[in-house]
Amino acid sequence: MTTAPSRARTPLALYALAAGAFGIGTTEFVIMGLLEQVAASLHVSIAAAGLLISGYALGVFAGAPLLTLATHRMPRKSVLLALMLIFTLGNLACAVAPNYPLLMAARVLTSLAHGTFFGVGSVVATTLVSEERKASALSIMFTGLTIATLLGVPAGAWLGLHFGWRATFWAVSAIGLLAMLVVAALVPPEHGDDAPIAVRAELRAIASAAVLRGLLMTVLGFAGVFLVYTYIEPLLTQVSGFEDTAVSPILLVFGVGMIVGNLLGGRLADRRVSMALVVTLAMLVVVLGMMGLVLHSKSLTVMFIALLGVSAFATVSPLQLWVLRQAAGAPSLASSLNIGAFNLGNAMGAWLGGMVIAHGPGLAALPWVAALVGLGGLGLAWHALRSEHAVPGRTCGPILDTRN
Repeated sequence: MTTAPSRARTPLALYALAAGAFGIGTTEFVIMGLLEQVAASLHVSIAAAGLLISGYALGVFAGAPLLTLATHRMPRKSVLLALMLIFTLGNLACAVAPNYPLLMAARVLTSLAHGTFFGVGSVVATTLVSEERKASALSIMFTGLTIATLLGVPAGAWLGLHFGWRATFWAVSAIGLLAMLVVAALVPPEHGDDAPIAVRAELRAIASAAVLRGLLMTVLGFAGVFLVYTYIEPLLTQVSGFEDTAVSPILLVFGVGMIVGNLLGGRLADRRVSMALVVTLAMLVVVLGMMGLVLHSKSLTVMFIALLGVSAFATVSPLQLWVLRQAAGAPSLASSLNIGAFNLGNAMGAWLGGMVIAHGPGLAALPWVAALVGLGGLGLAWHALRSEHAVPGRTCGPILDTRN
């Protein structure tokens, strides 16, 4: 049992969760703008520096379920505070790392907080509001991640350019400390004496076909997104003909689209999760497919970059809420696994895109291949919708307020 949810207004605790999401999102992606500096400072290649991104993503994928299981007997607020402490210490370790292996180790340490924070935070967010506002609550928390992409990452890159890459990690550490204080002050403690669920029961809950189908939807949907987004710079410069200086402003357009899509997806999922899944994934497939037709038009390309941001992040809340509701017996673990699935999709999309460029039809074909990958996720969502209709009276019931 948790404290009573606020129905009249948005609880301040949701903004505390968004603050944590902002810090975590910033540290995940800011390294992209610091690769050359890190490589030169630590005397490694650009390719080796790029592995700091892969190491982080794999740390999220592996660490999310392990850390969630390890902390499943702890109160959720205590877990969130412990995760922000790990995040802060991990970024401090990045700031002072004297060599590449220790920097990689610090990045992996930091990544361990990522999946479990979003997983446990998703469960906490849904307990703070009434049933009809749960998806919107998730979208508010994930807004911190989208704002990190829009503002935090460019600001971190600017800071690194003017004061060195270590200054960026010092700044992110300060964000982590501030987020920890805000979570401590605003997130309400749990009350009651609910017994924690046995690990075996949690594993049974997430092994259901519906949960596994939801995880696969997430992997396929975001594999399609990152199949294109990973290579957005060469797409813009080599296919669409933009100058290098135009890339950053266009990425800001993508970031604005992410914020709009994130809030839109939450509103749609509040009405009906399964329908929101079909609608948002269908929108993503259509945008990716049509993007392949307009890449040689600069104005249309910018418009579709914005639509890609909208359609990509409109899927986040429906995907997360679907998994939460299908695994009512293990919400934190299922939610954390779904965050890992997002990161696995990112890694798969980047790998498949590289294969298409190196051994396939090339850069211009990336949106079409991404649309085909996204079709797999859409097919699973359509199957989920039909399955819901096949069970009389079933509407994808509420999340159980069970400690995990």
